[in-house]
Amino acid sequence: MSELQKIAQKNQVAARELAILSEKDRNEALSSMAFALEKHQKEIITANEADCREAVGVISAPLYARLKMGEFKLKSAIAGVRDVAKLTDPLAMVSLKRELDEGLILQRISCPLGVLGVIFEARPDALIQITSLAIKSGNGVILKGGKEALQTCTTLVKIIQDALKETKVNPNVIQLLTTREEIKELLSLDNYVDLIIPRGSNEFVRYVQDNTKIPVLGHADGICHLFIDSDADLDKAINIAVDAKTQYPAACNAIETLLIHHDIAEKFLPSIAQALTEKGVELRGDEATQKIIICNPATEEDWKTEYSDLILSIKIVDDLSSSIEHINYYGSKHTDAIVTNNQQNAEIFMNKVDSAGVYHNCSTRFADGFRYGFGAEVGISTQKMPPRGPVGLDGLVTYKYKLVGNGQIAATYSGDNPKPFTHVDISE
Repeated sequence: MSELQKIAQKNQVAARELAILSEKDRNEALSSMAFALEKHQKEIITANEADCREAVGVISAPLYARLKMGEFKLKSAIAGVRDVAKLTDPLAMVSLKRELDEGLILQRISCPLGVLGVIFEARPDALIQITSLAIKSGNGVILKGGKEALQTCTTLVKIIQDALKETKVNPNVIQLLTTREEIKELLSLDNYVDLIIPRGSNEFVRYVQDNTKIPVLGHADGICHLFIDSDADLDKAINIAVDAKTQYPAACNAIETLLIHHDIAEKFLPSIAQALTEKGVELRGDEATQKIIICNPATEEDWKTEYSDLILSIKIVDDLSSSIEHINYYGSKHTDAIVTNNQQNAEIFMNKVDSAGVYHNCSTRFADGFRYGFGAEVGISTQKMPPRGPVGLDGLVTYKYKLVGNGQIAATYSGDNPKPFTHVDISE
């Protein structure tokens, strides 16, 4: 058995112990974790500053933005741990209770997935979010952060493991891998790992999806769109577009393409272009856009690109249908929005755009587990099968069927003269 298999086995055992702990015990572990992170803030920030110094000039600007964890981001992550503790317990929830026959009762009850394998680039705050959600949902977690965040992640895991030693949660429930070589082996551990969650670049997520038999939760692209309809409030549209592009351009829910109805293009484009360029955004436009404002030309590749930076492609479209067609063709099924005062157009847009998040008159930046009230998120999924969109506690549980009888056998309900089932749903 390899060293990584031994780690995974320990994690699996600890996860099974965690799965049967009470909500009170799991919440106390989260409280202890939050307190320890708060106590060691200076140590965490120092480790992160060391990672950031070594990363200067080595990683891209968007990745560096994800790596950097100052006091505000750390405090926000700690607050998220406490928010997770306040959430309703996702375990042992009965979603079905049915009498199959007298004295034969079936229940469908929520339970943990088991062991999560989470691989992420930069973003050490993701480690805190994921660990808190894993503990609350009764799952073990094996973490593999990028080498650029090694010192921060190592510090965080040590602090969390030490905090768990003072609780009923086995510290082995959280494990950290530190080398790139371990990723390939982690992806092969289908006997121990129940779900892989990759968070990183498009190429990285695709690599994970292509190299494992373990189910993968995640998205490869975050190509989000904002469509400004002919009936839009233009002042509102400017505020939304600026926020959706510039509030945190490295985020996967920032817009990469702005679609504008041709009826308002001449009036709207100069204003939005000025607002965006004042924020340092490089604009790339189609031919129609270039006739109205000064910008770089947009190519076919731009409509397919997640910039994760202060770059925005602009296209003028003929109508609502054209915007929907463009989004469904080039989009990544992440989050797309429309700005309009026409309620019918808004409904058509939200019904026909095939994305995990469809918004009306608000920024795409709201696509986030914390903002949805999930406490935190382990990632965002663009797949059709649930969970979809920001994934919080509900996405980390499955269910099992519990059937309790009194000596019944299947033969009684088959054959020439079978006894009928009653199939009566029982309300609690």
